[in-house]
Amino acid sequence: MRSPDDVRRTFLASAFVLAIALDASASTKPLAPRQVVSLDGTWQVEQGGMDHRPEAFSHTVVVPGLLDMARPKFQDVGKKSPLRAAFWYRRTFRLEGPSPAVAVLKIHKARYGTKVFLNGNLVGEHLPCFTPAYLDVQKQLRGDGQENELVIRVGADRESIPQDMPTGWDFEKYLYIPGIYDSVELILTGTPYIRNVQIVPDVAGKAARIVAEIEASGEPSEAACKVQVAEAASGKLVGSATAPAVAIPVRELRKVDLTIPLDPCRLWSPDDPFLHELRLTTGGDAVRVRFGMRSFGFDVKAKRAVLNGKPYFMRGTNVCTYRFFEDAAREDHPWRADWVRRLHQKFKSMHWNSIRYCIGFPPEMWYDIADEEGFLIQDEFPIWIGGKAPENPKAEKIIPEYTEWMRERWNHPCVVIWDGQNESFTDQTGKAIQAVRHLDLSNRPWENGWSEPQSPSDCVESHPYLFIRMWSQKKPFYLKEMVNVSGVPALNPRQKKLDVPIVINEYGWLWLNRDGTPTCLTDKVYESLLGTNSTVDQRRMLYARYLAALTEFWRCHRGSAGVLHFCGLGYCRAGDKPRPEGGATSDHFIDLEKLTFEPKIEEYVGEAFNPVGLMLDFWAEEVLCGDRRQLKVFAINDRYEDWSGSVRLRIVRGSDEVWRSSQPCTIQSLGRTLLTFPVAMPAKPGCYTMIAQLVRDSDKPIRSLRDFKATEPK
Repeated sequence: MRSPDDVRRTFLASAFVLAIALDASASTKPLAPRQVVSLDGTWQVEQGGMDHRPEAFSHTVVVPGLLDMARPKFQDVGKKSPLRAAFWYRRTFRLEGPSPAVAVLKIHKARYGTKVFLNGNLVGEHLPCFTPAYLDVQKQLRGDGQENELVIRVGADRESIPQDMPTGWDFEKYLYIPGIYDSVELILTGTPYIRNVQIVPDVAGKAARIVAEIEASGEPSEAACKVQVAEAASGKLVGSATAPAVAIPVRELRKVDLTIPLDPCRLWSPDDPFLHELRLTTGGDAVRVRFGMRSFGFDVKAKRAVLNGKPYFMRGTNVCTYRFFEDAAREDHPWRADWVRRLHQKFKSMHWNSIRYCIGFPPEMWYDIADEEGFLIQDEFPIWIGGKAPENPKAEKIIPEYTEWMRERWNHPCVVIWDGQNESFTDQTGKAIQAVRHLDLSNRPWENGWSEPQSPSDCVESHPYLFIRMWSQKKPFYLKEMVNVSGVPALNPRQKKLDVPIVINEYGWLWLNRDGTPTCLTDKVYESLLGTNSTVDQRRMLYARYLAALTEFWRCHRGSAGVLHFCGLGYCRAGDKPRPEGGATSDHFIDLEKLTFEPKIEEYVGEAFNPVGLMLDFWAEEVLCGDRRQLKVFAINDRYEDWSGSVRLRIVRGSDEVWRSSQPCTIQSLGRTLLTFPVAMPAKPGCYTMIAQLVRDSDKPIRSLRDFKATEPK
């Protein structure tokens, strides 16, 4: 794990040096004549008021990053403080050659509220905290080697933003750390200027539709757009076209819309994350945009996700980046591409193909990596107001931010669901969704939290937290009660106004901190299940086995289009206080730098997410010795190939096997098979484990396990 001083030295090594950066939507260098100049690195920073820049800057901080990374440290960062109302960033840079016709400063993400000055002149403001600011700096920019001074002011806390705007409120956060937490870059190019490109894959037609917004700067222009599509890795050309010339009046936008057949046309999926690259030129400007050929939606009748025209079962997890931002062990991890890639690869090892980026957006680099590693992303806008949050965003303020969000992200194949909010009862997000959904020409589905779905093609979220009952009603829930739980997760009346597919993207309510202690939401749960003197090992074993059993239940009943557990990455802090100060949830890591999962979670939960899985439908915690039962085993297959083998059912006591039976089993592609076993319970009293296994040749058996006690009749 790198120390803060190591992080600072790394950034200081490249401080104030201009470098060619990656285009926001590409992983390759910009296409000439466009240059994208990175302004990432070490900046000067100082605290102060909202209206007057500080006279001196006595601290430094890395960009992208957060202001708790400043050196020397500021006090009480992330909390409202009389020490400051704002933080002011400053850096200088020089450009060789003259200032071009188009110069746009892009601040990918900053919070809370951004105000920008270049060479002492106000450039503009951008209040949204989760979407990029694009600011025209052509008039203020100095070329020919002259020094430029860039100053950016951000609000010091969440209350710097009007409460009718989204501010990122979270009932389980208590630190709202400000800062420029994504990259800053300078886009330099000529005219006609390509303001935005949307690529619409036509999987059935093996073609890509290109819709580009072209703007003339300075004087009227004519755009003669030339387009090429190549395989991103090899550079092999697979399609090209030239659009008719378009006359563009000064400072006006024109759209160029053309479709390019691709030959060959290789599709993108989590199993084969194959990427293409668009190259678009106007004569005065050019861009590269990376994309994937994939389609995604829901089969409304079957209640299934459909990827590239085929049913697809979503298995996955959640990442709560903004909670992770306040984690004591966070350091610079969110901005290290190597760590972020290893994180996603770790998720892959758990058989996860989907991630909900929950209640907020990570740095844009994460989406590039999700494209490359192959994940379906449910991208959740940071609105969580429940029914009593201190903020109340209004539709007219949400709409511009939804628009900026979509324009930034619609070429990422990983992004398959626009998620407008989390667990909130409000009509404002629905109004905003209706106002913007037509902008996405790929027509991705939307999810609207606990409020009404907005289209028959959308989905709803369900959070079947069965063990919440101990926290909310002071009444424990026991695993034996699973016999009374429906395989179709519950919804509230608002969510039922349209009969749309369900995605379970949270479940469990069994969180343990990384050291094995309960959180403030689960302490009483573990007391009810294990008593007051349970050990770390006992709690970790129960968590892993129960979470695996819940995963099997929701997956094997096929009552939802996706099962995404909560959570793969979040924060960790002591649960000795109520939320938000006390830690409410946590992830499963025991070593963040090495990305080491708690071994029992990795073993049992990873097994429960296997694409070919099973569930032993046996939930009794106590049986009579010698009892005879007919037990069911559900076997499922998420793959596109049939599976054949056998199901073995065993009863063991320690290392001794006391009973076994086996049946042949075939599970059709995307299918489910139900087997029934006559079972004789052990004749001797004691503690036992029943194990159902999927067995095939040399494959490692896939298990479903239940612990129970056999007792003598009274």
